Amino acid sequence: MTSSRADDPTFWTRAGQVCRLYLDPPAGTVLVSIDEKTGIQAKTRKYPEIPLRPGRAARREFEYVRHGTVSIIAAMDVATGQVLTQRIGPNTSAAFTAFLTTLDKHLDPALRIHLILDNGSSHTARATRAWLAAHPRFSVTYTPKHASWLNMIEQWFGVLTRRLLRRGDFSSREDLETHITEFTIRHNETAQPYRWSYDADTEHARYLERHPTTTGLTRAA
Repeated sequence: MTSSRADDPTFWTRAGQVCRLYLDPPAGTVLVSIDEKTGIQAKTRKYPEIPLRPGRAARREFEYVRHGTVSIIAAMDVATGQVLTQRIGPNTSAAFTAFLTTLDKHLDPALRIHLILDNGSSHTARATRAWLAAHPRFSVTYTPKHASWLNMIEQWFGVLTRRLLRRGDFSSREDLETHITEFTIRHNETAQPYRWSYDADTEHARYLERHPTTTGLTRAA
């Protein structure tokens, strides 16, 4: 995180904008955090797990049979914690704007849609910016460079990895996609909004106290 601050002189300003949206979402707006998770491996362990026994922990072999990869795009409604996932092919601006078209069709037309995005190429491509300009219902706040951890959907990707992907066995790409879909459905049945507590403005003040000679960093407006 320190390198992000040093490399981007607008880090605190942009981080503050993201945090204020989380802490005080604008009225009449659906605040949506979006990102892709690419190259998820569909793999099966070559040998079965040796189950837990009295006095011995469960044991797993490290060898896998690999069946290819799956990439997904996911959107979280920050106010509810509910998530929409969709499998994609190449991570391109065309795939991204097609997903935005889906959101546009299914979200209440009376509400504006505000996106939290990182600086990935599919989010900042000329074609994506042109699409957003042609759809004024959408507005965007980008996280600072190298700070995608500020994008709330990354927290859900962490949950997906820990609870499903890390220990799962998937016999094919289609099997992996099915498990991700089912995991998402179960998540949405009991979804709660994440409690965001990081305040970039407060952290910036602390940072300046610890680094009084730091230059080139702008105070959040």
